Amino acid sequence: MNGKAKVLLVLALVAVVGMAFRVSWNALRDVARAIGADDTAATLYPFVVDGLMALALVAALVLTGDARRFALRVLAAYTLASLVLNYVHGLLPELHAESAGWTRLASGDWTNWALVLLATSLPVGSIYFGSDLVAKVLHHRPPIDPNTQKSTQTGVNQSTPEQDEAPVEQPEPEEELDSSPTAMVEPIEAPVLLAVAAESTRPRRATGRVPVAARSTRPVRTDVELLAEARSLTESWPVEKLTGEGIRKALRTSPAKARVVREALKAERERDNAAAATG
Repeated sequence: MNGKAKVLLVLALVAVVGMAFRVSWNALRDVARAIGADDTAATLYPFVVDGLMALALVAALVLTGDARRFALRVLAAYTLASLVLNYVHGLLPELHAESAGWTRLASGDWTNWALVLLATSLPVGSIYFGSDLVAKVLHHRPPIDPNTQKSTQTGVNQSTPEQDEAPVEQPEPEEELDSSPTAMVEPIEAPVLLAVAAESTRPRRATGRVPVAARSTRPVRTDVELLAEARSLTESWPVEKLTGEGIRKALRTSPAKARVVREALKAERERDNAAAATG
């Protein structure tokens, strides 16, 4: 599907959702008047119910795991509540009049009490669930993909000659030695001896692959493994102690990876604190 078709599809969806909201808005506004809301509150009441449905849907598309399941439960609950109130509105013709004020939503006492409790509790639920969903979205961090991390670690595990293979320098052909007796007994001058000694002690540049025995035998840990190990090591640490240097020393890793683990641990602490405060 090309870009133009996608735009047309989105515009059609927005039009259908807008018309559906207009139909539901009429019913929810009349129900709000029936439970005692004034004109302004009755006009805003549909946004409280159907608006939270849209917010929960967007949160479900962003969040993952338990947070996504929570957003889907909120979406299902408010969809069912809006359906019940629209159904009640269709059963009561007296709610359709412009002058209709406070009235009963059902003939039976228990049924009327249950419907009034449902209609009046939806705004309070919108405040609670809406705030919780926004907090979860703001504190959400996308999970680390192990496959991507594995591909990035492949280049790190290779030695420098493996990453940038350079042709091995071929030694220049040595000049033929003079085999005459005079050349064999000719003394070598002292400056030449010093130059040869200095050349022999100078470290030679690697021109080939690093031997297997010289490579590090310690396995390279992925970000997922580092984060799991950091959780167990820093479980009893206060937030102030979660520094990049402290995590680097505890995990024996690089400063860059230590900073990534530090940010992930702080984000988890903040999410847990927010969940505990709202729960």
